[in-house]
Amino acid sequence: MLVNPWCEALGIAVPDLRTVKHNRDANTYALFLVALLAEGKPMTLVEVAERFEDADVTDAMSALKSLQRCKPARAPAYREDDRYSLDPHDDELRLWVFRLGLRPPRVLLPQAAQPKPTPIPGPNVRLAASELNEGWKDQHLFGWSAQRLILAALDAQGEPMMPQDVVRAVTERTSHHGLSLAPSGLGRRGAAVAILPDGRWAVSSLGHDALMSARRAVRERVEVSRRTAHQRTTPEQSEAVQAAWETRRLEHAAELSKLRRALVYGFPFKQPVAFACVDVGKREIETFIGDEAGLLRDRLAAFDVIGGIDVRGLLRAIGFDGETKRLADLGPPQKTKLLNARGRTLKITADLLIQGSCGISQPLGDMAKLTAYIAAGDETKLRRRLEATAKSLFAFYQYSRLHGCVRLKWGFLDERLSAPWIDRDEPGLRELMTAAFESALPLEVVVGSAPGWEEPWSRGKLAHVHVDASGWHKFLVDEDRLVLHTEDVQLARIVGAPH
Repeated sequence: MLVNPWCEALGIAVPDLRTVKHNRDANTYALFLVALLAEGKPMTLVEVAERFEDADVTDAMSALKSLQRCKPARAPAYREDDRYSLDPHDDELRLWVFRLGLRPPRVLLPQAAQPKPTPIPGPNVRLAASELNEGWKDQHLFGWSAQRLILAALDAQGEPMMPQDVVRAVTERTSHHGLSLAPSGLGRRGAAVAILPDGRWAVSSLGHDALMSARRAVRERVEVSRRTAHQRTTPEQSEAVQAAWETRRLEHAAELSKLRRALVYGFPFKQPVAFACVDVGKREIETFIGDEAGLLRDRLAAFDVIGGIDVRGLLRAIGFDGETKRLADLGPPQKTKLLNARGRTLKITADLLIQGSCGISQPLGDMAKLTAYIAAGDETKLRRRLEATAKSLFAFYQYSRLHGCVRLKWGFLDERLSAPWIDRDEPGLRELMTAAFESALPLEVVVGSAPGWEEPWSRGKLAHVHVDASGWHKFLVDEDRLVLHTEDVQLARIVGAPH
């Protein structure tokens, strides 16, 4: 029996393109992912287009044109030669699988039984206060006229009321309304609401069409409220779901923290002959030159996560099968950035992102010098340069883990690009700030350029987490009472937290 490795890794059944195509989130790229999942192996765009035609999505020619336009070589898919594959460990793929209905939610909401419909009185029956409670509770009534709101409140009361009492009766049930103490159009001849000599508002006629309409409108709200009551969750249920989700996230984060991680750099990029490998957990660097590539293969076998620029091409170059590993391609998440309306574009490179994120001026070294060292056989200088580049790559990887993104700085640009190699459940600076704020503990942070390799915390300073007036936005203030830009933080840890 053939095994579909991608579906097996995701824990889902093999999907059917004919079924998924009806999902509202099933755009061209989503169906492209489903076609790959259903096949369970790399495919060309022509082959995917043929699957589209077989599933009656569209004809193969139109499908091919659409596939070429949807940027298929982006996470969680990647291209090798003319074939496209999937990374089953990519967090984005798990999200797509959920959005397309291929797996259930990780945390299920409790569903109450749908109640039996109860009869709704007709417009000739006076409104009850309980009906206003049920139909108006926290509802948006800005689309209701002042006359309709007043009539409903008076009808439920059964007697004339002072204007402030009418407004209070509406406001007690919902704050989302536009009724004031002096609405226009009241008391005129033929109006549904009369103004009595003592200033009270009253229903002018129990048979007025506007009163009948107000009763129907309230009861339509009541009917909708009863019909959807089983779909709503109580605050207690919402808290339970949130707690279950947080528990699952923390468990997954704990699993991720146990993974052994390595970063690999190879030079030259197309046909590397010199390599550097960083053990992220131990902060150790090894270099491999020429025939030592075999030692590198043995070294990488011990890791769970392997990262690098064009990591798949790099592993192919040394003959290492990385299919069973989690691979983190640290290359640019996007290739170009549109600068202006005239079409001027900026080519985004790994050098540019490492410079913007970590402040390292020449992160990948001088290519000409590296080439000269290889040609001259100067292994001492070559290894030293490889180690320096590996340190830059390590700083870049640590920054992306802390922020979940990388920084693009060029001229007037200062933007964030999502780091697709980071799992959403992996804790970062936001979680550290929340934990520090809740425990009233300070953070030790390294701000500015990448920290040193030997003493990474030598530039550390204390910072306290504050919250703005809204209670949502958290920010850092150092001991000099200066607000720190969180995007400049390179390292962070809670001071005084139990280990």
